[in-house]
Amino acid sequence: MGSISRTMAQFALSLTYDQIPEPALKEAKRFMLDSVGCALAALDHEDMQQAYEFIQMLGGHEQGTIIGHGTQTNMGNATLMNALLIRAMDYNDIYWKQDPSHPSDIIPAALTPAECKGLNGKDLLVGILIAYELEMRLCLTAFPGVREVGWHHASLTQFVSPLVAARMLGLTEDQAVAACGISGSSHFTLGGVVAGHLTNMKNTADPMATEAGVRAAMLASTGYSGPVELFEGKEGVFEVVGNVEWKTEEMVKGLGRDFLITECGYKAFPTEALTHQPITAVMDAMSENNVDPHKVTEVRIETTSRGADILSDPSKYEPRTKETADHSLPYCIAVAVTKGNVLPSDFTDEAIKDPFVWETLPKIVVVANPEIDAMFPGVKRAIVTITTEDGSSYTKQADHAKGRAENPLTDAELIDKFTANASHAMSDERMKQVVEATFALESSANVADYMKLLTRDK
Repeated sequence: MGSISRTMAQFALSLTYDQIPEPALKEAKRFMLDSVGCALAALDHEDMQQAYEFIQMLGGHEQGTIIGHGTQTNMGNATLMNALLIRAMDYNDIYWKQDPSHPSDIIPAALTPAECKGLNGKDLLVGILIAYELEMRLCLTAFPGVREVGWHHASLTQFVSPLVAARMLGLTEDQAVAACGISGSSHFTLGGVVAGHLTNMKNTADPMATEAGVRAAMLASTGYSGPVELFEGKEGVFEVVGNVEWKTEEMVKGLGRDFLITECGYKAFPTEALTHQPITAVMDAMSENNVDPHKVTEVRIETTSRGADILSDPSKYEPRTKETADHSLPYCIAVAVTKGNVLPSDFTDEAIKDPFVWETLPKIVVVANPEIDAMFPGVKRAIVTITTEDGSSYTKQADHAKGRAENPLTDAELIDKFTANASHAMSDERMKQVVEATFALESSANVADYMKLLTRDK
C-alpha cells in the first residue's frame, strides 16, 4: 500500500468534473464568489497596499493576474497576493471540526496555475474541489486538533496546496507526491500568530502556506524530490506531532465519493469564527427584547475556554488594530450591542476608536463554561445574558451562527454580501457580470478571461 500522501495525490490527479455531484459544484462556485468579494473588499486596506507594494518590488514573469488590480506577476507571487486578499478581512469561509480552517485560502493554488496553463472553468472547479476535500478531511484527523496543541491551521494547508497546484500544472503522480513532501516538510506554522497581541501575520500565515504549495509543485515539476512517507515515515508528521491521536482513515475516507464541501460554512461577520455564535446570540437578544444599548450594564458571555482565554485576554479589551479587534470577543460584542451588527466598516482605524464602543467594552464579561467545553468542537455554543439598568436580564443561546451549514446563507444573501464587499471597487454592471460568470464558471473556456472580469472598474 502506498503512503498517505500518495493516496492524496492519486485523488487529486484522478478527480474528474463529471464525478462531482451538482450540490458540490454549486458550493464551489458560491465559495469562489464569496472569496472574490472578500478580496475586493480588502483592496484598499493598508496591509494589502503594503503587500502589493512588496509583490511589485519582486517583479517576475507575467503568469497570473492579481484580483482587483489586473496586473500580472509570476505564479508564486500572484498566488500569495490573491490568497492575502481573500484572507485579509477574516471574512471568507470557515470549517471547524477537530481543527479550524478556511479552505478558500487555497483557491489561489488552483486559480493562478489554471490561468497560467490556459485551463478552463471546469478545470478550475475541479481544483477548488480538491482543495476543499483534502483540507476538510485533514480538519477531521487529529484528536484534539493540532490547533489545540499550539499549531496554526496553515500547518494543514501546506499538505493540500501542493496537490491542488500539481493537478493544475499537470504533474505526474511521483511529482505530485514530491511536491506534497517538499511543502509539507517545511511550512509548519506556530499558533502564536493568532494568540495575544495580533499582527499582520494573523492573516498571512495561511496564504504563505498556499504560496509554498504552488512553489513546491513548480519545483517538483523539474524532477526535484521530496519526502514520500511524509506522514507515517521516520520523524514524519505522526511522530513529530505526537501529542495528538491521528485517525489516519479520516485523511482519505470517501475521497472521490463523499464530498464534504457542502458542510463548509460562510461568514456572516468579518471576525474570528468563535465570535460568531456570541454575536448571533447578542444581536438576537437585543432585537427580540428591544434593548436600549445605552442602558446595558453587563453582557455576560459563556463560551469555550479558548474564547475566554485567547479571544478575551487583556489585549482584547484594548484593541488598537484591526488584527486584534476582529479576534477580540469583547470588542465584537461591544460593537454588536452598540451598533446592532458587526460589519467590515467596524474595523477601520477610526471605527476601532468609537467612544461608545470603548465605554461598553468593560461591561463585557467572558467566562468559560465547562459544559460548553465538553461539547466543543462539535457544537460551539454560546450563552449570552444581557443585564440592563432596571435590573432586567435577557438570555439567549446560539449553537449555529448564521452562514454555517446548519444555518446557511441563501444565494440572495451571498450575492448581497458580495455586492457589499465589491461595490466600492466595481460598478453595478461589472458586479452583475462577475456574479453571472461565477455561477456559470463551468462554461468558461479560459480562466484568463474570467480573471479579466475581476479587475476593479472604479
